[in-house]
Amino acid sequence: MRVVSLIASATEIVYALDLGHTLVARSHECDHPPSVLGLPAVTAPKFPTDGTSYEIDQRVKAILAEGLSVYRVDPVALAAARPEVVLTQVQCEVCAVSLRDVEEALVEIAGGRPRLVALEPMRLDDVWRDMRLVADALDVPARGVALVNALQARLTAICARAAGLARPRVATVEWIEPLMAGGNWMPELVALAGGENLFGAVGQHSEVLSWERFAASDPDVICVLPCGWGVAKARTELAALERQPGWSQLRAVAAGRVFLLDGNRYFNRPGPRLVESVEILAELLHPDRFHFGHEGDGWERR
Repeated sequence: MRVVSLIASATEIVYALDLGHTLVARSHECDHPPSVLGLPAVTAPKFPTDGTSYEIDQRVKAILAEGLSVYRVDPVALAAARPEVVLTQVQCEVCAVSLRDVEEALVEIAGGRPRLVALEPMRLDDVWRDMRLVADALDVPARGVALVNALQARLTAICARAAGLARPRVATVEWIEPLMAGGNWMPELVALAGGENLFGAVGQHSEVLSWERFAASDPDVICVLPCGWGVAKARTELAALERQPGWSQLRAVAAGRVFLLDGNRYFNRPGPRLVESVEILAELLHPDRFHFGHEGDGWERR
């Protein structure tokens, strides 16, 4: 079987199913495991991805305002991969190529049309469903069930250990300018790790916040995990938050409980590493009870 994955989380699911050898092409964002980088990338962004969070936000909004897609699919490269299955998504037009872009590119593939599998993860239950969907599409349904069961068991164990502990009030910052709180599965991850999520709703896209509302909530813990960025980039952007009035007086800041998390590798990818994301949160929220060894890699202190 020849598989093309156009979303990083789907690529990680394929590898978790022990089917990495079936991949023949990837998206420009697929980077884990490192061996996948040897495959040709068949997508690319239509805008420069460097700059501040504000600059990137303005570029994306300008493209969307014209009714255009944020990413492009190379139909020639996709055709050259001769895929039998193409994995894509319909959850977020800003996060990865759109279903429309993929369908248009597939028109140029001669011969049999590949099977198109579109994932739509809005909450944790959807992530488990999508893992089973990928497994079914790749003719290994039993592996999909086993993978989901194993990941859920790890989460259940963390949740059980956190039961009965004090639940700090947590703000997850998924974008800085404009200020946005993590939505979709993020509130669920916080709850599983033993925290009380302040902003963002389960199954809903990230919520735009005013600084006044954020400051008034006075979180016990602030987790900065910008979508698509690692810890180093999050640290460079933190200054935009630190300039806000009253920042230094916030409970989390005064207590030294502001953390920089790797949103790109963990929290923003609805795949197997959401379990590691909960481990990271558990370490931050309850350092006396949890130690998974993610500090310095998946997260750092401010």
